[in-house]
Amino acid sequence: MNLSDFIDLSSIRLDVAAKDKRALLQQMGQIAGLKLGVEPARVVEALVERERLGSTGFGGGIAIPHGKIAGLDHVFGMVLRLDSPVDYKAIDKMPVDLLFLLLSPPDRGAEHLRALAAVSRAVRDGATLERLRGARDRDAFAAVLMNCDERTAA
Repeated sequence: MNLSDFIDLSSIRLDVAAKDKRALLQQMGQIAGLKLGVEPARVVEALVERERLGSTGFGGGIAIPHGKIAGLDHVFGMVLRLDSPVDYKAIDKMPVDLLFLLLSPPDRGAEHLRALAAVSRAVRDGATLERLRGARDRDAFAAVLMNCDERTAA
């Protein structure tokens, strides 16, 4: 699975301001809920429920909040780059500035795992992270993401 299979490029948000993890989850819920036609509170609830199991703070300033929402018909992804990092209770205790949100239908567990794996592959590359953090605008950011697809397809 490629990032372009599930990341909604129009939902990329750069230089997002958030004071803490809770506010960040709320913002992601609002954006995703409006985009998907789902009550934002349902999105936030799914994300908070998953965070109770353990932080989705991946390490290296990356978080991959994710959840399952009944009524979706596909895996949905969006990306946020924060204007300044927030404490996300990440596994490495480092603050987070890049978030890859994934939402899936409850019956699409295999697709959900493939999407998580695709994000994980992309964020393991230091050069990719540097380009994402330095992208001037949404188009440049999206181009870096799509380049990840090309690299993994080769």
